[in-house]
Amino acid sequence: MSDTRITNPLISCHRVEGTEVYNADGDRLGHIDSIMLDKRKGNVAYAVMSFGGFLGIGEEYHPLPWNALTYNDNLDAYVIRLSKEQLNAAPRLKRNEYERLQDHIYGKSVYAYYGAAPYWY
Repeated sequence: MSDTRITNPLISCHRVEGTEVYNADGDRLGHIDSIMLDKRKGNVAYAVMSFGGFLGIGEEYHPLPWNALTYNDNLDAYVIRLSKEQLNAAPRLKRNEYERLQDHIYGKSVYAYYGAAPYWY
């Protein structure tokens, strides 16, 4: 008998935060640090991924369009089609710069990098 997981498509953001993120090659890239919601439209705007660092020191934060992530049941993690090199070139933030995500010009650059349409359109 195979182990076929049937998971509920809904999940609390508390359970998403901390979930690992891998690329398609199976490399661990980081974990979801935060989920950013548009409180008026009800959309997930970004998943902010923590990358690098040690014990919170030197970490970088990459805002990812939510639709750039795919959930993988076997890994119990999210997967993004991005190499480590592409991640190194991706838009990033410091933890104290999350307010930049409210700037639509910055947001457009993030979504353009991942080839995704901004959530507000």
